[in-house]
Amino acid sequence: MSPDARLIDSPFDPSEELRRFAEAHRQSGGIASFIGQVRAEEGEAAVLELELSHYPPLTLPGMRALATEAGQRWPLDGMLLLHRTGSLSPGEPIVLVAAAARHRRDAFLAADFAMDHLKSEAWFWKRERTAAGWHWVEPRAADHADKARWENSPPI
Repeated sequence: MSPDARLIDSPFDPSEELRRFAEAHRQSGGIASFIGQVRAEEGEAAVLELELSHYPPLTLPGMRALATEAGQRWPLDGMLLLHRTGSLSPGEPIVLVAAAARHRRDAFLAADFAMDHLKSEAWFWKRERTAAGWHWVEPRAADHADKARWENSPPI
């Protein structure tokens, strides 16, 4: 498996990316995906802008290592990790994770594993602008708990 891990500094079309990924993995019995987007909430706490920055020497190598680890845990045909950087508006996609495998369960688990790690790893710094101003976004306790469930767990 050759993972496709990319950082993108401009908007992307998740549907088109998934179409290309599926076309490249026609032999796979299942493709599982997750699209994360900037919340479009209303009210005082609504996010007006999300800014994502990262440390280049670690981010892309870390994403590639994560995809490779998923491929070592489950028999995957392919793995796609796309992550936006820069300034994003509500409704814009932030991340796309897709896993292709012969069987659906492997694809589901690999995509879930990758998202749990992306949500809690320190490769990205996020800050949100609301009506009250800018504030940093830290991983929640639930994000760390989600990642911890994979530690010392063999593939299913």
